[in-house]
Amino acid sequence: MAKFDAVVEESLQQTLVDLIELELQAKQAHWNIKGARFRALHLALDEIVSLVRTDLDEVAERLATIGGNPDGRSATVSKTTSLDEIENGDLSVDKTYQLMAEKVQAVCDKVRENLGAADDADPITGDLLISVVSGLEQQAWFLRAATE
Repeated sequence: MAKFDAVVEESLQQTLVDLIELELQAKQAHWNIKGARFRALHLALDEIVSLVRTDLDEVAERLATIGGNPDGRSATVSKTTSLDEIENGDLSVDKTYQLMAEKVQAVCDKVRENLGAADDADPITGDLLISVVSGLEQQAWFLRAATE
Protein backbone atom coordinates (compact mmCIF):
# COMPACT_ATOMS: atom_id res chain seq x y z
CA MET A 1 0.00 0.00 0.00
CA ALA A 2 1.30 3.44 -0.90
CA LYS A 3 1.90 5.84 1.93
CA PHE A 4 -0.70 8.55 2.37
CA ASP A 5 -0.11 12.25 2.29
CA ALA A 6 2.15 13.51 5.09
CA VAL A 7 -0.71 15.62 6.49
CA VAL A 8 -2.66 12.45 7.25
CA GLU A 9 0.26 10.84 9.02
CA GLU A 10 1.06 14.02 10.93
CA SER A 11 -2.57 14.45 12.00
CA LEU A 12 -2.78 10.87 13.23
CA GLN A 13 0.59 11.07 15.02
CA GLN A 14 -0.32 14.33 16.77
CA THR A 15 -3.66 12.90 17.80
CA LEU A 16 -1.92 9.79 19.10
CA VAL A 17 0.53 11.65 21.33
CA ASP A 18 -2.15 13.99 22.63
CA LEU A 19 -4.43 11.06 23.48
CA ILE A 20 -1.60 9.25 25.26
CA GLU A 21 -0.83 12.39 27.27
CA LEU A 22 -4.51 12.94 28.06
CA GLU A 23 -4.77 9.35 29.30
CA LEU A 24 -1.73 9.82 31.55
CA GLN A 25 -2.98 13.12 32.91
CA ALA A 26 -6.44 11.75 33.59
CA LYS A 27 -4.91 8.89 35.59
CA GLN A 28 -2.64 11.31 37.45
CA ALA A 29 -5.67 13.36 38.43
CA HIS A 30 -7.65 10.20 39.22
CA TRP A 31 -5.02 9.15 41.77
CA ASN A 32 -4.62 12.57 43.40
CA ILE A 33 -8.05 14.19 43.68
CA LYS A 34 -9.36 15.06 47.11
CA GLY A 35 -12.59 16.57 48.34
CA ALA A 36 -16.35 16.47 48.15
CA ARG A 37 -17.71 14.66 45.08
CA PHE A 38 -14.47 12.66 44.91
CA ARG A 39 -16.20 9.46 43.86
CA ALA A 40 -18.10 10.98 40.94
CA LEU A 41 -14.96 12.57 39.47
CA HIS A 42 -12.90 9.46 40.19
CA LEU A 43 -15.34 7.42 38.09
CA ALA A 44 -15.63 10.12 35.40
CA LEU A 45 -11.86 10.11 34.95
CA ASP A 46 -11.87 6.34 34.55
CA GLU A 47 -14.53 6.72 31.86
CA ILE A 48 -12.34 9.24 30.04
CA VAL A 49 -9.32 6.94 30.28
CA SER A 50 -11.31 4.04 28.86
CA LEU A 51 -12.56 6.12 25.93
CA VAL A 52 -9.12 7.55 25.24
CA ARG A 53 -7.42 4.13 25.34
CA THR A 54 -9.83 2.83 22.73
CA ASP A 55 -9.39 5.92 20.58
CA LEU A 56 -5.60 5.99 20.75
CA ASP A 57 -5.42 2.34 19.75
CA GLU A 58 -7.64 2.99 16.74
CA VAL A 59 -5.60 6.04 15.77
CA ALA A 60 -2.30 4.11 16.05
CA GLU A 61 -3.68 1.21 14.06
CA ARG A 62 -4.97 3.55 11.35
CA LEU A 63 -1.55 5.14 11.14
CA ALA A 64 0.08 1.70 10.78
CA THR A 65 -2.58 0.63 8.25
CA ILE A 66 -1.75 3.52 5.92
CA GLY A 67 1.98 2.80 6.10
CA GLY A 68 3.03 5.08 8.92
CA ASN A 69 4.84 4.22 12.11
CA PRO A 70 2.93 5.17 15.26
CA ASP A 71 5.30 6.59 17.86
CA GLY A 72 3.94 6.42 21.39
CA ARG A 73 7.29 6.37 23.17
CA SER A 74 7.39 8.46 26.31
CA ALA A 75 10.12 10.74 24.95
CA THR A 76 8.09 11.41 21.80
CA VAL A 77 4.92 12.06 23.77
CA SER A 78 6.62 14.48 26.16
CA LYS A 79 8.34 16.37 23.32
CA THR A 80 5.38 16.63 20.94
CA THR A 81 2.15 16.73 22.93
CA SER A 82 0.13 19.93 22.72
CA LEU A 83 -0.98 19.57 26.37
CA ASP A 84 0.75 21.33 29.24
CA GLU A 85 1.88 19.13 32.09
CA ILE A 86 -0.49 18.48 34.99
CA GLU A 87 0.72 19.52 38.42
CA ASN A 88 1.91 16.97 40.93
CA GLY A 89 0.35 16.45 44.35
CA ASP A 90 -3.15 16.77 45.74
CA LEU A 91 -5.79 18.18 43.40
CA SER A 92 -9.09 19.58 44.58
CA VAL A 93 -12.17 18.07 43.01
CA ASP A 94 -13.59 21.42 41.85
CA LYS A 95 -10.30 22.55 40.32
CA THR A 96 -9.83 19.17 38.64
CA TYR A 97 -13.27 19.17 37.02
CA GLN A 98 -12.36 22.48 35.36
CA LEU A 99 -8.77 21.49 34.60
CA MET A 100 -9.70 18.19 32.98
CA ALA A 101 -12.56 19.77 31.02
CA GLU A 102 -10.02 22.22 29.60
CA LYS A 103 -7.53 19.47 28.79
CA VAL A 104 -10.12 17.26 27.08
CA GLN A 105 -11.36 20.28 25.11
CA ALA A 106 -7.78 21.22 24.16
CA VAL A 107 -7.28 17.79 22.60
CA CYS A 108 -10.59 18.20 20.74
CA ASP A 109 -9.49 21.59 19.46
CA LYS A 110 -6.12 20.24 18.27
CA VAL A 111 -7.75 17.32 16.45
CA ARG A 112 -10.23 19.75 14.84
CA GLU A 113 -7.33 21.96 13.76
CA ASN A 114 -5.93 19.07 11.69
CA LEU A 115 -9.22 17.48 10.70
CA GLY A 116 -10.06 19.35 7.50
CA ALA A 117 -6.78 18.69 5.72
CA ALA A 118 -6.65 15.08 6.88
CA ASP A 119 -10.24 14.50 5.75
CA ASP A 120 -9.54 16.02 2.33
CA ALA A 121 -6.58 13.68 1.85
CA ASP A 122 -8.21 10.59 3.38
CA PRO A 123 -11.91 10.57 4.32
CA ILE A 124 -11.52 7.36 6.35
CA THR A 125 -8.98 9.07 8.59
CA GLY A 126 -11.29 12.07 8.68
CA ASP A 127 -14.14 9.88 9.91
CA LEU A 128 -11.91 8.40 12.62
CA LEU A 129 -10.85 11.84 13.81
CA ILE A 130 -14.47 13.03 13.82
CA SER A 131 -15.32 10.06 16.04
CA VAL A 132 -12.47 10.94 18.41
CA VAL A 133 -13.66 14.54 18.67
CA SER A 134 -17.27 13.49 19.18
CA GLY A 135 -16.48 11.27 22.16
CA LEU A 136 -14.09 13.74 23.75
CA GLU A 137 -16.44 16.69 23.33
CA GLN A 138 -19.10 14.74 25.18
CA GLN A 139 -16.66 14.02 28.02
CA ALA A 140 -15.64 17.70 28.20
CA TRP A 141 -19.32 18.64 28.40
CA PHE A 142 -19.90 16.11 31.20
CA LEU A 143 -17.02 17.64 33.17
CA ARG A 144 -18.18 21.22 32.60
CA ALA A 145 -21.79 20.38 33.47
CA ALA A 146 -20.72 18.93 36.82
CA THR A 147 -19.49 22.35 37.91
CA GLU A 148 -22.44 24.48 36.82
